[in-house]
Amino acid sequence: MDFRHEWKIEINTADLLVLRSRLQVLMKPDEHAAGGRYQIRSLYFDSPTDRALREKIDGVNQREKFRIRYYNGDTSFLALEKKSKLNGLCNKQAVRITTEQAQAIAYGSTPQIQQNAPPLLQELCYKMKIEGLRPKVVVDYTREPFIYRPGNVRITFDYGIRTGLRCTDFLNPELVTIPAGDAPILMEVKWDAFLPDVIRDAIQMIGRRASAFSKYAQCRIYG
Repeated sequence: MDFRHEWKIEINTADLLVLRSRLQVLMKPDEHAAGGRYQIRSLYFDSPTDRALREKIDGVNQREKFRIRYYNGDTSFLALEKKSKLNGLCNKQAVRITTEQAQAIAYGSTPQIQQNAPPLLQELCYKMKIEGLRPKVVVDYTREPFIYRPGNVRITFDYGIRTGLRCTDFLNPELVTIPAGDAPILMEVKWDAFLPDVIRDAIQMIGRRASAFSKYAQCRIYG
């Protein structure tokens, strides 16, 4: 399992304007981002005791969380993802699932799967049965991604974070979401073995430091 470095830095609108202008010179936009940005909708999972949420808040060193995600309202491509954290490093596993599987999972049921189903889907179904893992909240936001090949660097700006409250019908285009409190703009910086100096220097902002902000935790503020 390959782990990557990750920084999360809370910024404001003025910071975004400055950082965006710097990175547009140094980095390339994600080829999948129409107009330089895309909309993300995710459905996050947790246990009956909110284990993932509590471990995030408590800063537990080794933790994981599951989510299903799609982009720009296109439900024809759904990705089941598992994000793991260990000693401050992160790993993400992802596999494509069908609309029928995603819908069953969103309703809290384990879908019918074959023995040769992807291991990640089998793991989620197992944990739904054994650990009571269930969908908890829908998270919406806009993302601006930038890519720098040396170091496999990816920098994203996430904003307009919204929560689906307690509704988990995330495939419903009519699902109503509301602003997730006073959520900041979030800059995420991810890289492999090294972060090139030119990028490290470009993202420096006075008074801004890496934080432990979580979009999932922010969207659980109402329950």
